[in-house]
Amino acid sequence: MSMGTAGLETQPSATTYDLEDLITHAWSGKIRVPHFQRDFRWGTQDVIRLFDSIIKGYPIGSLLLWVRRSPADTLTLGRLKIEAPASEETLWVVDGQQRITSLANALSPQGNPHTPFSVYYDLAAKEFVPQPKTLEPQHIPLPVLFDLKVLIGWFRGEGQAAFEYFDEADRVAKILRQFKVPAYLVRQNDEKILTDIFDRMNNYGKRLSRAEIFSALFAGPEEGHQNRLSLSRIADRVADRTGFGTIDDDTVLASILARRAPDPARDIRNEFEESGRRAVREFPGEDRDTAYAEGEEALVRAVGFLQTHAGVPHLSLLAYRALLVVLTRFFAHFPEPQENTLRLLRRLYWRVAVAGPAVFKGSFTQVGRVLSARIKQGDERGSIHGLIAAMADAPTSPPNAVRFKTNEATAKVVLSAWWSLGPRSLVTGQRFDAQDLATLLGDQSTAAMAAHRIYPRGLTPQQQLLASNRLFLPTSTDPVDEIPILLGQRPIDLDDRTWKAVLASHCLNDSMIDDILKDNRNNFLTKRQEAITKQLQEFLNRMAEWNYEDTPSLDSLDLDELDDLAE
Repeated sequence: MSMGTAGLETQPSATTYDLEDLITHAWSGKIRVPHFQRDFRWGTQDVIRLFDSIIKGYPIGSLLLWVRRSPADTLTLGRLKIEAPASEETLWVVDGQQRITSLANALSPQGNPHTPFSVYYDLAAKEFVPQPKTLEPQHIPLPVLFDLKVLIGWFRGEGQAAFEYFDEADRVAKILRQFKVPAYLVRQNDEKILTDIFDRMNNYGKRLSRAEIFSALFAGPEEGHQNRLSLSRIADRVADRTGFGTIDDDTVLASILARRAPDPARDIRNEFEESGRRAVREFPGEDRDTAYAEGEEALVRAVGFLQTHAGVPHLSLLAYRALLVVLTRFFAHFPEPQENTLRLLRRLYWRVAVAGPAVFKGSFTQVGRVLSARIKQGDERGSIHGLIAAMADAPTSPPNAVRFKTNEATAKVVLSAWWSLGPRSLVTGQRFDAQDLATLLGDQSTAAMAAHRIYPRGLTPQQQLLASNRLFLPTSTDPVDEIPILLGQRPIDLDDRTWKAVLASHCLNDSMIDDILKDNRNNFLTKRQEAITKQLQEFLNRMAEWNYEDTPSLDSLDLDELDDLAE
């Protein structure tokens, strides 16, 4: 957003609200949260700390509220559904959403039963606590504590055994209702100024993510926002369309930006302005809604490539999210690449997955920038060879599978190699498919729920980390807590041939099963680690094709042009 002299016509006015009045406003729909605000992020301990600060008389920060006319609407505030009437002076929360949402829900009978708002006050210990598993007489829910009439009734009924603590309850209730919350009220009709204030408050302090700032800056008007795409909505739609899992908003934003210009890490404030920006956009005149819609389509094509060609069925197996950003840019410019291009893209993915940290010195911002810059609009052949050339000096050694942690790239590479074997159920012998993986993992960012330890106990810390102590079973029905037992006895309804196929799909053989039956864990882990290392090398050789010429196919060459050069 460009700097200028235009600003607020009048300075924000300072005021204070009794907490009781503030919460009443929230419950009645007079306080609303703009759609560009980030999602609620607090956990139970954050909510407890807020109430603890109030009781101790600590400041909880000022609210910044935008005063504006608003139509009647059905609102969602945390767990609360509110029928809000039209109002000439609705208070829209520019800063303070987490606090307002926490207070309104924890003090409400409708919101309090739900995590993270299920907070109680322990009258004996004089402290706020999460909802106890076993309720004692001294445990009182906050909605009861907050309402004087309800509080008195509670002590006459179910809280009668805790009547000795009535004075403590009365003390805390008064502090809650009368606590003063400072607020600044902004009266300004220009939404651009509002988002500028939001940007300055949250960006300079680095309290919001890049995606959250972008969403706020280019949210559009409040009216009609339900029908517009947002970064989160794009992530949900891509997940629904592909079964790939939910991509985080920052990666969605980077993908949309990479589609429009080579540097996905560029300044975002002037993204949809034709003047006042350095980078030339490749889709001039495109508005925000079009960029979002086209970005979603390119992202879906990139995900489809990963699933169909690169052997990456789910987000949890994606080595580096920066690669998804680069692929989105490629498929935005070349929606239907030639077969040889797809093959070279597969090589690129796996070469970066294996050697990316060495080539790009661990900077994944550089992965996005360097590789995206190699993609030239209108030049598919030049783009793919520019990408491959960027990895020309990359090392070809496979990662070492002695440290298997599902949130690290090495484990994701190993899991992809195992997926290529078509892992099978130890019970039914059936091969798991991508739908099984998507159903089990859902929105999980790692495959921890599908990568089960064979021996959860009884190994050294180093052995626990070995890939050979893991089995890739994307199942919700197999008894995964009994893997050694399952492996030690072939199911009666599976013939030998099928059982051998089951074992092979997990890098296992009869010799390893014999070690399991004899409880010879060291031999088992050593043998299986060797088999995993061999299978991983073969998989990467096949996918990365290090020993192949990175040349274009004949059908991608302009033979007429070559004839002209020959003359």
